[in-house]
Amino acid sequence: MNHSFPEMVKVFIDGASRGNPGKGGAGIVFYDQEGRIILEMSQYLGQTTNNEAEYKALILAMERLSQESGKIKEVEVYSDSELMTRQINGRYCVRSDSLKRLYKEVKDLIKRFEGFSIHHVPRDQNSRADILANKAIDKAS
Repeated sequence: MNHSFPEMVKVFIDGASRGNPGKGGAGIVFYDQEGRIILEMSQYLGQTTNNEAEYKALILAMERLSQESGKIKEVEVYSDSELMTRQINGRYCVRSDSLKRLYKEVKDLIKRFEGFSIHHVPRDQNSRADILANKAIDKAS
């Protein structure tokens, strides 16, 4: 996998929690426009709810992309979390205090890019990120 990021990046993310709340993990897969994997990330999140894990996976992805110092112009995110994607897109209100903080962090990170979109995908289209999120939990157990 080469770690050279193009101007436009597609990112598939997943957050997992065993116990809800329980041990959490994040899985992230970065792709170029041709669908080639640029980088994969997997991180243990500690005790978290499933919804918090989804947001934390998005934050980790956006922070990693921010490290590319202005090279990346456009980010397309894909997640199987209908709640999070609808909250980020403004279709659902964020009611949970813990999610409000994470939501604000995401919104601040989005401002670093010229273009941003987030899309809901069925779970079966997000299997690679799901495997990485669960691998992070397994490693910590």
